[in-house]
Order: sequence, then C-alpha cells, then structure tokens
Amino acid sequence: MESAKELRFRKDGTFTIVQFTDIHWQDGGELDLQSKAAMELVLDAEQPDFVMFTGDVIYTGKHSDGSCSCGDPKQAFREAVAAAEQRSIPWGIVFGNHDTENGITRDELMVEVLKHAYTLAEPGPRDIHGTGNYVLPVFGADDDQAAALLYCLDSGDYSGHPRVPGYDWIRHDQVQWYLEKSREWKARRQDVVLPAIAFFHIPLPEYQEVWDTEICYGDKNEEVCAARTQAGFFSAMLEQGDVTAAFCGHDHTNDYWGELYGIRLYYGRATGFNTYGKEGFPRGARVIRLTENERNVDSWLRLADGSVVRHQAEHRPVIG
Repeated sequence: MESAKELRFRKDGTFTIVQFTDIHWQDGGELDLQSKAAMELVLDAEQPDFVMFTGDVIYTGKHSDGSCSCGDPKQAFREAVAAAEQRSIPWGIVFGNHDTENGITRDELMVEVLKHAYTLAEPGPRDIHGTGNYVLPVFGADDDQAAALLYCLDSGDYSGHPRVPGYDWIRHDQVQWYLEKSREWKARRQDVVLPAIAFFHIPLPEYQEVWDTEICYGDKNEEVCAARTQAGFFSAMLEQGDVTAAFCGHDHTNDYWGELYGIRLYYGRATGFNTYGKEGFPRGARVIRLTENERNVDSWLRLADGSVVRHQAEHRPVIG
C-alpha cells in the first residue's frame, strides 16, 4: 500500500495547504455527504500539497435521549477524511472539543488516524498534555533541508479545572515542548530561523485582541470562544520569532484574520453541514500558500459553491 511521503515545496517554490475545520461528521447521512462533496470540490479545485483538519472532524456529543450522536466514531472518522485519503493527499489533524466527547478517547482515535495511508499525524510525546502534538518539516524543492515548519498542537476540549469553566487551553508543558522543538530546529539549521505556521482548534484570546485593536479582514459573527485562562503560547511564539501565522477553527461563523505583533491570526472557514452555521455564510475551506524562502503567507477561502473569496470587508477597530 502506498503511503504519505515527506512534504516538499514544488519546483515553483510554492506549497499549498487546504484547512478543513469543524466538519462534525456523524452518521454518513445527507448532511455529511454535502460536507464530503464540498471537500471534494475544494480539493479538486486547489490541488493542495497537504490537508490539515483543525478539529471537530467528527461530532460525538449526545442526543437528548443520552445516546451518542455518532454511533461508530471510527467509521465516521474514516468517512470524514476519505476525500483527502482517496486522492492520495498527505494530511494531518489536531483534535477539537467534539471529536472525543463520547464513545472514543483521543488515544483510541489517534490509533484510527494512524491506520490511514496518507496521514502524517503523530501521537506526540506521552508526558505532556494532549494527543497529537507534533511538528512537520516542509523540505526545499531542490534539497533535503527543511525550509518551513508546521506546528500542530492539541488545544484540548474542556477545562477540567474546578475553578475554570469553559474550554481547555494549550498547557504549560505543551508550550515548553514547542519552545524546545523551535530551539532544536534553530540549532539544526545553524541559527537559521525557519518560517513556521501553527495549527490548533480552540482560538487563543489574542484572536479577540486582534479584532479589537487591528485592521482585520473577514467576518466575525459570534464570540471568540477561547479558554478563560492561558499558558502563554502566543508570547512563546513571539519570543521564538519563527511562527508567522496561526490557524484555528471552533467558531463556525468567524473566518476573519488580522496581524497582531507580527503574527497573523486566521480562522478557517467551517466546512461541515451537519452543525450550526449562519444564513448567507456558506461552508468552505481556508487555503494557505507558503513560498520557499519567504516568511509571508498568502491565504484565501474556497467555498462550497466553488467561488473564491479574498480579503473580505475590512474591520477597523474603534479605539479610544
């Protein structure tokens, strides 16, 4: 059986990623099939080098009668990633808050992930929070030197702390892991700071700050549902100077981006039809293009109807 190979910039110096987020696959019914059709359209139009699923690929919440909405989480997951797998496109994943609510644990779902031929996901270290903290190098077009890095972090699900309600956050030991990996790669390249991007599911509070204080592009139709407390992942990225852009999901009707202190913060565009959305806000995907030897990121949306959306309406903060 063929399997995923390393990631590499194309001969023209580009590397294209499609970000699918919040698919919320459940039972393979009509709404799920609409999600798959949207993913197939995006992949066929963009022909990406890599696909990143940023959480809530499946929905394992409970029905009102207490039964799990996803009768077979493993089968649901196989169906949800099939569009990428069937096209032999390498892909990765970070888990969301709904992937493992009931019927399956993160470790069990990662075992299922790793059965797929084209996944590049890794379970990550066992001694830190989360399942699926890993970093993927993207090699240069003409050599075997890493030219960019993709950091993937498990932002957890729910707090679990008796005094902190709400969602989980990227924990201190994960931040330390990122710092160690970043320093390792810098040392490996003789102090060259490789451009990097980061993926996680739950937005950081800085997503609210960038909306409040900087020019942003795109739509904000709901609250930024970040955790109530943080362990400093954003400041760690600032300190290292490698991550140029971060990408999350979680809030289905937000898709904006803005730049805060030199780091671009992007929402994906929610992909799944089997979950909440907003009238006039079509499902789709975010497309991310890296260019070898450049730190800038180019990004646009490809919607389920095939249309492309770039730099939507500007939001200018009211300050003072």
